[in-house]
Parts: sequence; structure tokens; C-alpha cells
Amino acid sequence: MTWLRDIETFLIDLDGTLYRGNEVIEDAPAFIEWLQSSGRRYLYVTNNSSRTPEQVADHLRHLGIPAQTEDVFTSSQVAAEYIKTDGRSGKRVFAVGEGGLYTALTEAGCEVVKEGPADYVVQGIDRDFSYEKLKHASLLIQSGALFISTNVDKALPTEHGLLPGSGSLAAAIRTASGTEPLVMGKPAARMIDFAIERLGVSKDRAVVVGDNLETDILAGVNADVRTVLVLTGFSKEEHIESAEGRPTVVLHSLTDLRRHVEGTEQ
Repeated sequence: MTWLRDIETFLIDLDGTLYRGNEVIEDAPAFIEWLQSSGRRYLYVTNNSSRTPEQVADHLRHLGIPAQTEDVFTSSQVAAEYIKTDGRSGKRVFAVGEGGLYTALTEAGCEVVKEGPADYVVQGIDRDFSYEKLKHASLLIQSGALFISTNVDKALPTEHGLLPGSGSLAAAIRTASGTEPLVMGKPAARMIDFAIERLGVSKDRAVVVGDNLETDILAGVNADVRTVLVLTGFSKEEHIESAEGRPTVVLHSLTDLRRHVEGTEQ
């Protein structure tokens, strides 16, 4: 694992890696402070499409984790970035989502329409999802709009149990329209590719750090970026053998990761 000593950029997941819900993972603040003091670069990469980067940064700071707006990269931003660079002449978007998605699309210069016509249908988590939204999204896609999903996480873990996630809504629109979405967030490679491009770094000096084999680690694998699975959240060691994407390294904590990067591991 000596290659970790050459890593300059860390693409870091949030829930399960830095915190669990509203509870900070004990060594997360110190790890980020160490990245800052050692001059290493990092970006928080999250499938959360409902929050703006400012809101994500506020939440992190509330937990004692250093964060600025520019440190955050959400799946809504990935979708907006994709539309900006896509070859379609029109940028009219019918959005199924919440504030974070609308803000990202507007800031990227997209025209968000209420019913259509539209060049894109972009869908994220939407806790006010309705039959009317499903109807409009389906008809617009059938009429030629490109179907984009910010992420296909099927469920959201909460204190009440597993609630429907963005992927559940994507499944409804996919079924109604007969069209598979273009996925922006993890485990698709686009989020990692755009993050690498945004930071202007090389893939061989970057690493994806996360707790979930199905999203974080598979995204790194798909983007051809090395990965570190930390065993502080969703995935456990016994899940690795059957995983579609295998992590480059498995460590118990962010503290272990720091020690390996510093070359001080026991």
C-alpha cells in the first residue's frame, strides 16, 4: 500500500464515511484537518441531490467537520455540468426534484420549465413526487427529452427505517416512459470524472474514499481511480467477495488511512 503515500487528492463520501446521520464519526474532523495542514486536496462527493453545496457544507460544519461551499460536489451539480457540456442546442429542463437540483440547474444556465416542451428531464429525490410529475416526465421523455437521474439509490436510511430514494422515483419514470435514465451520481463514473476534471488532477494521484461498495467503490472502479473502503458505515468485509467493484484497499478507519498515507502504519 505504499502507493498511498503518493496520493495528492481525496474524493470523499459523506454519510457512513464522515458521519452517520446526525452523528459525526469520531476521527473525521481530525482527518480533514490533517488533509488541510498537509496541503493535500480533497472534495466531498455526495449523491445527495436535495441540498445545495452551501447546505451540505453547513451540515458538515455543524458536525465539527471543516467545509466550505467549494469543497462540495453533489449529484445535482454533476447533472448540471453534464447538460452544460452536452451537444444538444436546447437547455430546457423539466426537473423532478428539490431545492438543490433547481439551484444547480439554474446556476448552470438551464431554463427550468414547468410542463414542457423540454430537452431534458432531470430527476432526483423529490418528497413531493406526484402522478402529475410522473405523467409530464414520461410524456416529455417519450417526445425526445433526454432522461437524466441524479442517482439511483433505491432507499434512504432514516430513524424511521428505509424510505424511498431517488432510485425508486427513477424506476417509476423508467417504467412509465420505457426509457433507461442516464445516471450522474455514484456508482456511475461521471461524478468521479467531473470531480477529477474540476480539480485539475491526475487519476493516478487521486483516491476515492467511502463506506459503500455498491456506490462509492464501484464509482471509483468505473472511473479507473483507486479506492479505499473504510469499515465505518454500510459495507462490511464479508460483502467484498460478492461485490461488483472490489476496493483497492480496505481499512478500518480514516485514522488508519492517514497512517498509511504518512507511512506510519504499524
